[in-house]
Amino acid sequence: MSPPPPPLGRSRRRAAQPLDGTLDDLDLAQARAALAQGRWQGARSLLGRTGDDWDRRGHRVTVLAQEPYCAPWAGEWLLAEPESADARVLLALAKVQRALRGKEKPDRARESCRAAAECAPFDPTPWLGLLMLTRGTGTEEEALRLFDEVRRRHPDHHHAHHLIVARLAERHATAGPDPLHEVYDFAGAAAERAPADSPLAVLPVIAHAERYRVLAAAGHEPADPAASGHWVGRRARQVMKAAFDWWLEWEHEGHPRRLVDLNFLAHAKYCEGRGAEAAALFHRIGDHITPEPWSYPDRDPATAFRAARDSALGTV
Repeated sequence: MSPPPPPLGRSRRRAAQPLDGTLDDLDLAQARAALAQGRWQGARSLLGRTGDDWDRRGHRVTVLAQEPYCAPWAGEWLLAEPESADARVLLALAKVQRALRGKEKPDRARESCRAAAECAPFDPTPWLGLLMLTRGTGTEEEALRLFDEVRRRHPDHHHAHHLIVARLAERHATAGPDPLHEVYDFAGAAAERAPADSPLAVLPVIAHAERYRVLAAAGHEPADPAASGHWVGRRARQVMKAAFDWWLEWEHEGHPRRLVDLNFLAHAKYCEGRGAEAAALFHRIGDHITPEPWSYPDRDPATAFRAARDSALGTV
């Protein structure tokens, strides 16, 4: 059972969060604000309306779960509605977020995710939570098994693909640059397997950025990605051109995590030195900055984003 919620009258001062995980989902932002005040009914309504749009559901549950007091309020919701699958899934993902912050035992978070999966057998979100937990405590074999569970329920799950690409990019971390690294084959195969209008077409760009993160952390690439040759090799040019051409042709405004892809693509185009193409992407992104990949390898993402945006816009 979750700890009791804090009294409604208690101050809930939060650390400054310059990056907003809701991106441009206004309904999600409203539900999160209500949840922070102990009003879980907004989250209940939001998730009820989301239904089986699995990418949107995963995005919304994950962002709500990051609210510091989500776990106790989701626990209150579950007490009020013991049969609610939405409440159980939200509580499970909230425990995952607490475990990732070192405030919950991972085993308890896993137990909660498995209970949610039993309650909602067609929902990939509890399995997404288990996949998140493997970043700090699980093996690659376990991560791949959980990824398969997500894909069994939603083959093109956006967030899960990003997570597993980040994990696979860490193979052979100390071996140095390798344009034939297996993460590229994985990302390319996933992009080809997805429908023509799927944002997974951008997955090879994600793989390239994740390899930069790993190589920079190991000292094989400079800390400034724009100063790295990682973005101008033959493979990089092919990957970036294919993804940018896809965006021009298929640009979708409806996908809940499209701004994640646009941040990765703008970062890649800026590092490649394609200022005009990067500027077009920055215009679409607006102020919806994502931590990845602007934080790579160890940078303040908001500062890095704004510097890159100012530079790109200044070239147009």
